[in-house]
Amino acid sequence: QVQLVESGGGLVQPGGSLRLSCAASGFSLGHYMIGWFRQAPGNEREAVSSFDTSDDSTYYADSVKGRFTISMDNAKNTVYLQMNRLKPEDTAVYYCATGLGSYGSSWYQASWYDDWGQGTQVTVSS
Repeated sequence: QVQLVESGGGLVQPGGSLRLSCAASGFSLGHYMIGWFRQAPGNEREAVSSFDTSDDSTYYADSVKGRFTISMDNAKNTVYLQMNRLKPEDTAVYYCATGLGSYGSSWYQASWYDDWGQGTQVTVSS
């Protein structure tokens, strides 16, 4: 059974850091795109970052570029999102998702991703 489980969310002050984890079970993350998306109340779902296992390419939304880093631990079948210099506007539920293939410049399109986790809440507030 394919399962993605996010963890690592929480409450952090502006300027702080969090590391989100997306642990996959029931399948290997190899040959997949693994994306992080987020959704704040009243907002549409937004693509944050993605990791292409075919060539280890990484992609970032402009809003998080330079602050967030996506990485993968093959041995643990887990993808991480290191979030630094967090801002209140980063507050959202963060979801990881996987899709088979390599999407290149279309990495941000949620329709490419087939399996989704349950989400983890990130709140940035003083």
